[in-house]
Order: sequence, then C-alpha cells, then structure tokens
Amino acid sequence: MSFDKSFVWGAATASYQIEGAAYDADKGLNIWDVASATKGKIFEGHSGEVGCDHFHRFREDVALMKQMGLQAYRFSINWARLMPDGTGKVSEAGKKFYLDLLEELTSAGIEPWITLFHWDYPYALYLRGSWLNPDSPAWFEEYAAVCAELFGAYTNKFILINEPQCFIGLGYAYGGHAPFLTLPTKEVMLCAHNVLLACGRAEKRIRAVCSHPVQIGFAQAYSPVMPTKDSEYELAKKKSLSCARDFWGITYWTDPLIFGKYPEDALSWMKEEGFSFDEKDMKTIQSKIDFYGLNTYSGSYLTEQDGKEVVPAVPPTVPKTDMRWNVYPDVLYYGPKYVYERYGLPIVYTENGVALTEWKDLNGEINDDCRIDFEKRYLRALHRAAQEIPVKGYFYWSLMDNFEWAEGFSKKFGLIHIDYATGERTPKKSASWYQKVIESNGEEIFR
Repeated sequence: MSFDKSFVWGAATASYQIEGAAYDADKGLNIWDVASATKGKIFEGHSGEVGCDHFHRFREDVALMKQMGLQAYRFSINWARLMPDGTGKVSEAGKKFYLDLLEELTSAGIEPWITLFHWDYPYALYLRGSWLNPDSPAWFEEYAAVCAELFGAYTNKFILINEPQCFIGLGYAYGGHAPFLTLPTKEVMLCAHNVLLACGRAEKRIRAVCSHPVQIGFAQAYSPVMPTKDSEYELAKKKSLSCARDFWGITYWTDPLIFGKYPEDALSWMKEEGFSFDEKDMKTIQSKIDFYGLNTYSGSYLTEQDGKEVVPAVPPTVPKTDMRWNVYPDVLYYGPKYVYERYGLPIVYTENGVALTEWKDLNGEINDDCRIDFEKRYLRALHRAAQEIPVKGYFYWSLMDNFEWAEGFSKKFGLIHIDYATGERTPKKSASWYQKVIESNGEEIFR
C-alpha cells in the first residue's frame, strides 16, 4: 500500500511568506513589501517585514526539516533580494543567503526544488510597467539565467512560476492581491501573454546555462470539478479543462507552454476582448516541460439534470477549512487524472494542505488531529490516482505557519507553529505524523 519507491516527500514555502528581513542589506522592495506598508491592504495591518524570520533562522529550520525526515524542500527565490532592481546588479548578500541555504540543505540530505517566482515581483520593475511592459519577458529570462548560473550546481529541479491565475488574476484583474489592480481584460491578457513568453524564454535559458540535465516544471492552482456519478466523468473533466471566460482555467496557461497554442475557448474570448498577439510568440512560449506541478486544496461537484449542467448544493455536513474551503479529498484523485490524460506529463503535487483555527494548549503543544485526518483523506485519494497514472511527489503546504498574503498571519497551514513575537518554532503533532508517513513511504496513511 506504499507509494512508488521513487516517490518524493517534501514540504513547501515561498520567499515573502517566511523570509522576513525585508530591508536587510541591499535587498530591493517587492510589491508585497509595499502592500504590507500600505494601510488597509493586509488583514489587521500585518506585515511580512519580519514574520517567520527564516532569513536569519534558516539553519534552525533546515534542522527541523531533517528531523521531520523531509526528502525535498520546495522554496522560492525572492527576485528583489537577489537582484535589487530586478535586472542588472546581483546582491552579494542575497546571493550568499541562498547559497548558504542550499549548502545547509545539501548537508542535511534534502533535495532543493527551486521556484523562480512566487508572486513577490520587484517593485522597481512594477514601476516600469510590470507584466504590461514588452520587456518583461526579457527581465524574467535574465533573472532565470542568474538563478541557473548561481544555484544550478545544487539542484536539477526548477519550477518556473507559481499559480499565474493568482498573481495575474488576483493581482491585475480582480484586485485582491498585490498590486491590487483591476485592469481591463484586454490588458490582463497582455500581462498573461508576457508571463507565458517569460516562461518560454526562461525554460530555454536555464537549459542553456546549466551544465547538467535539469527538470523544469511549473505549479498551477487547480480546483477540479468532480463527477457526482461515474457516468459523468467526461462531463466533469471537460468542465475542469475549460477556459470559462476567466483566468482560472489551467488550459489557458498550460496549452501554450506544452502544445504551443491557446485553447479554442481562450482564443474566442481573446477575440471578443480585442486582444491579439504575434503568432511567432507561440514558438517561444512552447517549452519542454518535464513535470506538471499541481496546487490543489478543494474543488466542486457537477451533475447533469434534464440536459443541463448543475452544481449540487454543498451539504452542511461537508467540513470546511479555516479558508472556508470545502474538504473534498477526491480532488487529488480526479484532478491529476484529468491533467495527465490531457498533457501526458508526470504529476507532482507542489502544494496541498489545510488551514485550521488552532493555538498552543496550556501544555505548549498543538494537537492538530484535524490536519492529520485531512492529510490521510487527501493522500489516500492521491494514492488511488498513483495506481493509474504517474504521480512522482507530494509537497505539504506549508512547512511552517506563515504570511498568507492578504490574510496576513491569520491562517495556520504549517506543520510547524511560529510564535511571531519570539520566533520560537514548535513542531505540531502533524509534523511527527508526517515523519511517519515519509518513513513508511505512505503506508502510515492507511493506519
């Protein structure tokens, strides 16, 4: 009942959410630094200025990862920490931090998986137009080349971007995340197109810079639609892979990278909005992608009644997380199957986890049994999928409690509790349980 012997067990974080040290040395500002300093943008005025202070305490954090038995650690580079202006000069202090972290991980026997971009866009480049600027793909390519040159000796795993639906959709279309814009749809499409050009250029540049073979993927936010009954599998799959006139559909972002073309429903939408692009761009965008990273927490169900698609009401018996997301474990069965059947790429779960309302008890412990129950349910569904398609790894989100973007520090996803006043780290009950999962290669989820 275990997973494949080559299956990778890890945990994930993102730079702005844990690093702190927002103004250390010559680090440049990013859009989340500015958002945190802007009144009314972040829950209760929280700021990632210090937060988990991973920048100063990373050795302690790596020791906890080793204690937990993590085989891999997915983290992101803070673009403006490495390149304060987004282009040009490389910060010696920023470079040293990431090299020291990589050395520490290597010494601990933990494989680094580097995410190049997890939302903390350099503010200096934002002032130059951000993803609207036609030079933005070249900026990202230059940054990717620096990362490959400096860090490629420590890893062969690179994730180009994390959840473009969120940093473009929420950041530029819907105004819920930094930089909190609500641009016309045509301009958002331009941003999205430049992101895809950036990915295509970066993928090719990384392979050119690294002297050894590398595996390159991306991480997509994905909340699949599930069938209410087995006969509705194709109906639910089609819905899950549709564009639906918004920026959440994964095919909008993935078809160009893998097939070198936008899906038909996206092209139809672009035409309606008056957006056009140079067809030669698609040759640049199309990339050699080695694995498909999925970030999934919940989903929805679909059925058909009288020839019409119907979303059933959510029963009050369905549990909800502290994010008010429905607990639907089978998203980790249906989701990877849909994606594999369309793209034929190995699946890696680059994020999955749960936010709970929790705190230390009077004994100083966090007995987060609901997190363990959540993980058992979801990992059992993933195990089922892994019997049918190639599923290569799983990264719990998140290693530690952290800055949950516009929600500040109000949401607790971590396996490790952080006291934001003192910085003290306290592994939760779920951390010990996850250690057993790793040691047993997943057999623990059936006990």
